[in-house]
Amino acid sequence: MSRPVDTVIAAATAFLGDRITTSTGFREHHSHGQDTQTPVMPDAVAFIETSEEAGKLLSLCNAHGVPVVPYGTGTSLEGHVTPVRGGISVDMSRMTAVLEVNQADMDCRVQPGLTHRSLNAHLRDQGLFFPVDPGADASLGGMCATRASGTNAVRYGTMRENVMGLTVALADGRVIRTGGRVRKSSTGYDLTRLFVGSEGTLGIITEIQLRLHGIPEAMSAAVCQFERLGDAVETVIAIMQAGIPVARMELLDDVQMGACIAYSKLEGYQAVPTLFFEFHGTPEGVKEQASLAEEIADGFSAKGFKWATDADARNRLWRARHDAYWACLALKPGYQGIATDAIVPISRLAEAVLGAQEDIRESGLTAPIVGHVGDGNFHTVILVPPEPGGLERAWELDKKIVARALALGGSCSGEHGVGLGKREFLELEHGAETLAVMRSVKAALDPRGILNPGKMFVN
Repeated sequence: MSRPVDTVIAAATAFLGDRITTSTGFREHHSHGQDTQTPVMPDAVAFIETSEEAGKLLSLCNAHGVPVVPYGTGTSLEGHVTPVRGGISVDMSRMTAVLEVNQADMDCRVQPGLTHRSLNAHLRDQGLFFPVDPGADASLGGMCATRASGTNAVRYGTMRENVMGLTVALADGRVIRTGGRVRKSSTGYDLTRLFVGSEGTLGIITEIQLRLHGIPEAMSAAVCQFERLGDAVETVIAIMQAGIPVARMELLDDVQMGACIAYSKLEGYQAVPTLFFEFHGTPEGVKEQASLAEEIADGFSAKGFKWATDADARNRLWRARHDAYWACLALKPGYQGIATDAIVPISRLAEAVLGAQEDIRESGLTAPIVGHVGDGNFHTVILVPPEPGGLERAWELDKKIVARALALGGSCSGEHGVGLGKREFLELEHGAETLAVMRSVKAALDPRGILNPGKMFVN
């Protein structure tokens, strides 16, 4: 007897041809992201190219109760793309077009498989850029799905602030458009914000309207080092409370800085707690911002600013920051990494970061600390020993760090999302009644539960 998924694959072949495949190699590639969750192979992988194909495929899967899991570049850290119940992995990598750029209005419309770096390469000659920059070269669709953030969020915001509208294929095959090109609207429910951060559980995003920004007239980057982690964190809090509009402000503890020095060949720096800064604006404005930040840092025993003013030096610096995860893994070859993603109100940042440092010390594990601390978000990369009980010890440390963040009025995830890895914290953070409302929204839009099942909620 034919399985429902076999019926779907046969029917989808009529409009996808060889773009739907049961090849073991493709299925294995789509069985996991960059996380420690157990891989699960989908029954097939479908490479779609249009919104209409997404709608047709979803209609088929809905009719036969077959799970559907969207897949961008596979860089997620919380198990979002793992097809835990099999079904069809819908690969967006062929949907990479820039559909339109409206230079005068500073917005664009793109397909979801396009990466943020590719978009910025396309925009460079028009004096515009898209500021959201997670460390990996993630797809813009995946960034929408997880409500991604990055080093520029302290000034330019996250995907929530920079997505103006979407085209979404719903579970039953309908294709809808939300939002638009205007900067504000007071009509109807804000469906765009509903789908941004929904992690593929409410629909498949097939087009994205994005807000763009002008490339700043002047940029300047600096590195500032400290003897004590607490001084670095207090500098961050004071700069934010002073209202200095830094574009980027990143914290690295001594372990993370040592890893980056070794991995990215950063010369002239010590393996001590460090802040990376970047300032955007007019030449005069950048100079003033930097001077004020340096004055505050001096008050917390900083070792002074080391400047990277030319583009190549800035790019090397930020590439080292974006490669921090790989630098951590290089510290202990053969170890896996669990990336925590706590965020707290800026006034509680010192308690959260220093508390995490103490938790790490007590655990006996290696877990460098790094983060977009200008908005209270920090990560630890817990290196998992390849030994019996190693993964359990790592998850126990993760739970301690999250519990403290929640107790301080924070969140279990500032940018990585929930997926599989953070499901157990959702009720603790939001409450049972709020979680029930979320479930009711899911049930209304996906009554058969085919869209990325098993994610976000503990079933």
